[in-house]
Amino acid sequence: MNNIMRWLSVVEDRRQQKKIRHLMKDIIAIVFFAELANADEWIEIYYFAVTNEKFLRKYLELPHGIPSHDTIQRVFAMVSAEYLQEFRRRWHEVMSGNEGEKIKRILSIDGKTQRGNGKAETKANHIVSAVDEDGFCIGDRLTDEKSNEITVIPELLDAVNIKGCIVTTDAMGCQKEIVQKIRKKGADYVLALKGNQGTLHEDVRQYFEEPELLDRCAYTKVIEKARGGIETREYWQSDDISWLGQKKEWVGLQTIVMTRNTVSKNGETKKEERYFISSLPLAVKEAARAVRGHWMVESYHWHLDVTFREDGNHTADKAAAYNLNIIKKLAINTLKLLDVGFKNISLKNKRYLLSMNFEKYFETLMAV
Repeated sequence: MNNIMRWLSVVEDRRQQKKIRHLMKDIIAIVFFAELANADEWIEIYYFAVTNEKFLRKYLELPHGIPSHDTIQRVFAMVSAEYLQEFRRRWHEVMSGNEGEKIKRILSIDGKTQRGNGKAETKANHIVSAVDEDGFCIGDRLTDEKSNEITVIPELLDAVNIKGCIVTTDAMGCQKEIVQKIRKKGADYVLALKGNQGTLHEDVRQYFEEPELLDRCAYTKVIEKARGGIETREYWQSDDISWLGQKKEWVGLQTIVMTRNTVSKNGETKKEERYFISSLPLAVKEAARAVRGHWMVESYHWHLDVTFREDGNHTADKAAAYNLNIIKKLAINTLKLLDVGFKNISLKNKRYLLSMNFEKYFETLMAV
């Protein structure tokens, strides 16, 4: 852990050195520690630091005490987002014990808008994240519109190691250029279909509507309790795609997939069918795992909204808001791995425990 703390000291500080009273590395650490301990607003971060100043001095210099909340926000906005992303990567490697390990898992990519950052005259930050099947964010990129996900996703794929992964996206990410990038980097894909790719969605849908063809597909089913009801998830996969006119346009395309989710609750039954293209060979359970795995990035965004109250934060500065998003994700990654002595405890309650006795629980983390 000492190596991680030393990493903070290499952050580039572009402020005029003669005017600096508070170290940038101290401010980054304060924001990170405060996010772990249930502080979301800049004033809450300040109160956290004041309350825990004695303990923080074990790890931070704080030459002029605790900076004001305005100073914390202003300086934090100056930090390079690339630096914070690297800090998050290094921290996660140490915490997970996977230093240098290549990621070989499902990697789900999706975007989320920071609604509290938007104003009448400016658009809110839209951040595209890559989250693995264990629920850890390993990379992200900033844009100002959801429609720009198409151009940002290739940049994100270049920034993370996806070799050996199965990359999943929603229909927005189902683009030929993105498929080429995924295959070039040695990964597979399972991409959702909608009406944004000409007749492809309709062609695949009509295929699975033929009972005779459906019976020939590989098939698997999962039934489980969900939100007070019973959810049945069915998956069909076929490698019979020689008829597909657009096959050659999608690099590596080997199979098509249909899912049907049936939820029965309070005497009512709802069904939803979705369609996918994939570079995976015929292995329906693997395809089902990838489709289901995409839920993890949605769960991650839920934690940002509910556990970390991101949409309630009205930071106007774009850089500060993006940097805070990176740190919140680092906090989520850390809380998932932190043992606080209680089984099946939520991330929300872990934050609450740290807020009550930060020193007790954080010493466990620092001992790694």
